[in-house]
Amino acid sequence: MMQRLISVLVLLFAVFGPAHAGEPVSTGFFGNTAIGGQDTVSYFTPQVRQTHQVLAGDKRHEVQYLGATWRFASRQSAERFAADPARYLPTYNGHCANALSLGEGLIATDGTVWEFFGDELFLFYAERGRQRWLGGDWKAYRAQADAAWRAAVRN
Repeated sequence: MMQRLISVLVLLFAVFGPAHAGEPVSTGFFGNTAIGGQDTVSYFTPQVRQTHQVLAGDKRHEVQYLGATWRFASRQSAERFAADPARYLPTYNGHCANALSLGEGLIATDGTVWEFFGDELFLFYAERGRQRWLGGDWKAYRAQADAAWRAAVRN
């Protein structure tokens, strides 16, 4: 019993501990659901990447992480995320990559406009931002967004 309690406490510290403090997550204005309730694990599946149609999460499959509620289309997706959240997190915890690159701050997304650059998932508030990154120097935009993200997390 004591071993199980220690395991739970270690897991809680890993998920909610100081390493994640101050990292804002893109949530809805009136709720605490991350990235519009989209299943963040689904972006990484071959079918979703091919069709570019992300799966909506379900209230029955939720995981609390970084102070937000992440929803998943299935129990298996929720378990994958819970086992390794960093692997499935969108860059900037789901905030609009384009807005950050333009110095517009943390703009929430609903998870429906997205793209992989390199092996990383980026979310966008609108298709126009995604198209800017696709047609421009996404590596330069990424550097600008990274600097803005670091500043936002420090504040």
